[in-house]
Amino acid sequence: MGAAAQAHAARGGALSIGQVLARLSPEFPALTASKLRFLEVQGIVHPMRTESGYRKFRPADLERLRLALTLQRDRYLPLAKIRDYLDEVDAAGGTDPLAASLPASIVPGPRRYRRDELIAAAGATPKLLSDAISASVIPPGDTYTDHSLALLRGLVALDRHGIQPRHVRALRQSAEREVALVESALAPLLRRKDAASRGKAGELASQLTTRIDEVRALFVRDALDRIVS
Repeated sequence: MGAAAQAHAARGGALSIGQVLARLSPEFPALTASKLRFLEVQGIVHPMRTESGYRKFRPADLERLRLALTLQRDRYLPLAKIRDYLDEVDAAGGTDPLAASLPASIVPGPRRYRRDELIAAAGATPKLLSDAISASVIPPGDTYTDHSLALLRGLVALDRHGIQPRHVRALRQSAEREVALVESALAPLLRRKDAASRGKAGELASQLTTRIDEVRALFVRDALDRIVS
């Protein structure tokens, strides 16, 4: 990209990978720079490059990423199908940030599982699910979501090592305390009602969560070192 193109990109609000992560991480906490590069390789997004080789994402790239990640998270579509759909949307002259216009033949509805289906899909036992519900790790209901399925699969893996749902309850309580800590730090921004403050709060929440995760990982590593040493 030449100097004139770079100046045009700057005027058009082109973003670096770090800025894209700051914008999208509040909605997609698992998003990383590596995943962004993977999505580029898969043809989901096509960022510009500076003469130094740095990626620059245009506003249209950001919306394309947001739509792709939403479809992957909420509709469980494979990347190949997402890429084809996005290309069709671009060819039609625009994007659909909420994916509201996706035809039913392309986008399946959110999956719901009966109790027996959930147990079978997770490879769990009825007792493990009952214990998870009793421990408030999985909410009770007539049907269950993919989120419940992911949780139950994790509990199955932990149960093989003697870690039961009642033990995992402490992790949920710890997560809730961490959220309260972040909320307290963001209180001055959250009290404001303007969009800029809300956007800044979202970016800062992602940064604080990352720092908390790093500190927690160090504490866990120290504790493990004491165990094995």
